[in-house]
Amino acid sequence: MNPAELLTALVATPSVSGDEARIADLVAGHAESWGARVHRQGHNVWFSVGSGPKRLLVNSHLDTVKPCAGWNTEPHEAVWKDDTLYGLGANDAKGCVTAMLLTAKALLEEGAPKGVECVFALTAEEETGGKGLGPLLSTMGPLDAAIVGEPTSLKPCTAQRGMLLLRCVAHGKSGHVAHAHTGNLDNAILKAARDIQAVSALRFPAHPLLGEARAQVTQVSGGLARNQVPDRCEFFVDLRTTPGMDHAKVAEDVGQALESEVVVHSARYLPKGTDASHPLVRAAVVASGQDTVGSSTTSDWAFLGDIPAVKVGPGDTLRSHQANEYLTRAELEAGLAFYRRLLHGYAGEVSRG
Repeated sequence: MNPAELLTALVATPSVSGDEARIADLVAGHAESWGARVHRQGHNVWFSVGSGPKRLLVNSHLDTVKPCAGWNTEPHEAVWKDDTLYGLGANDAKGCVTAMLLTAKALLEEGAPKGVECVFALTAEEETGGKGLGPLLSTMGPLDAAIVGEPTSLKPCTAQRGMLLLRCVAHGKSGHVAHAHTGNLDNAILKAARDIQAVSALRFPAHPLLGEARAQVTQVSGGLARNQVPDRCEFFVDLRTTPGMDHAKVAEDVGQALESEVVVHSARYLPKGTDASHPLVRAAVVASGQDTVGSSTTSDWAFLGDIPAVKVGPGDTLRSHQANEYLTRAELEAGLAFYRRLLHGYAGEVSRG
């Protein structure tokens, strides 16, 4: 099976996040037919190729978002037009999955890089942050480094933003609007408005690859009736953090800057960064011929703890989650060649110390 044929099969197999059983069966079946000893945990598939003191995770995700409006083709059909494949997940991230799977096939046939055990994991629920890579990590054992397959135009991404969501509640004193002139009432919406202005003025240190982090108010709700001064107004703050920003400390600082009560709604997507001197980064730069970049989007890298990682793969992040998602044949084939160079290059870097 050539790269285009495998990508076609994967895109033609619907795998909206949480419903990946069919594609997991397909991936597992191919790997087993190539001689891999495949493990399954839910809709997650993983297997190792080679052996050695270093264990390198090679990961991408099987799931997709739900199809949006505006498609010119059926989203769950794989439609080739000239040398371009259109279909949901073609770019994010079944091109990465295809290239990684065929890299594993080549290593099974030719032999893995000396001194490195390559742990291939094709996982579920990345788009919904569910039972995918995170719970699988304890099953796979210790890992020394990781490649996370996402569409980056094969540029090695060594910094990724995190996501901190804060729920802010402004408290006031309610009463009839007609009595507002007495000064005995306290409009919670006005208090929230002052805090929303304060949020827009917050500044954080810039990151060399990612730039500034800017907090954004994304939802506001308050008030019970048109003739009642509101005693409560709630708003949410979304802050896409950068490496070096501690979520707990940032939440505390924001709380001190606002009149409203501030609580952490979600802090599980942590910002990530890998030092440029790491062997995997050096190998990725050589394999790609491109400098390192930062990524504003989150991925399963967020759940890898302290494991050094590089996020990289074929495709363009700007196509993700959009109608008429596509991947070209040239991008797919370049991704396959890149991953093979990267795995062998990483083995060479670690052997040199």
